Amino acid sequence: MSNISGKIFEAKLVKNIDSSQTIGLTLKKLRQLSGLTQLEMSGRLNIGQPAISKIEKGGDLQVSTIQKYVEALGAKLHIDASFESNAGLGLSIREAFDLDRCDDNQIVLPIFGEEGFKPKRDIVLSIKPQYSSKIIKGLKTVELRRRFPISAPAGTMAYIYSTSPTMAMVGVAEIKEVIKISVSEIWNRFNDVAFIEKTDFEKYFDGVEEGCVIKFGKVKTFSNPLPLSELRSRFGFEPPQSFLYAKLNLREALKYEHTVVSN
Repeated sequence: MSNISGKIFEAKLVKNIDSSQTIGLTLKKLRQLSGLTQLEMSGRLNIGQPAISKIEKGGDLQVSTIQKYVEALGAKLHIDASFESNAGLGLSIREAFDLDRCDDNQIVLPIFGEEGFKPKRDIVLSIKPQYSSKIIKGLKTVELRRRFPISAPAGTMAYIYSTSPTMAMVGVAEIKEVIKISVSEIWNRFNDVAFIEKTDFEKYFDGVEEGCVIKFGKVKTFSNPLPLSELRSRFGFEPPQSFLYAKLNLREALKYEHTVVSN
């Protein structure tokens, strides 16, 4: 396959051409740069050649269609929202997402696509009590996610927020590695240390072919867990659905105020 990584196309509205047509033309250019015919592309997507022609003319352009088309070229789809950094909404986004660095004039917020991991950042993971308790005891050595940045470096600290009914920060685990593999391989390799029932596993990963495995190293328990009420009042913390980057004041409090832990 031709290397198209150096080529960047920015979809813009053109007079008398709507956005769907613009995207379709861009996909066509990417295919041509890859040296593929419409027939060869149809084979990769397992659809008819007329369907490829329709896509490249701007028809049937759902996000899922564009994603599959781009991935068939060996690339990944990213969709970002750009905001003026000094605008009211931009300032709110900077605070809400704890952005350390961004362009002086613009904030780019990923909406769709594989997110890169912020360097030298600790995170907070929301985990159900039946699983977090086993992590704290050293029994459950992996956490499974549908999506997670595989670029998370070894040594990243994951603060464990135990969800309802516990609703408290209960400990911290060191991330050894993050891997992305097929769902079937996840079950075959890690079901004995993931402590999840097969039916729950299949329900969680329904609709996706791959998932992420977060491998834990050292795990420590907070002798005095931080309840959600204190997390909210002191740090403006709201439990994430999956994970979030821990803000500096929260990281410092967890590091210095809760250093007395049990192994």
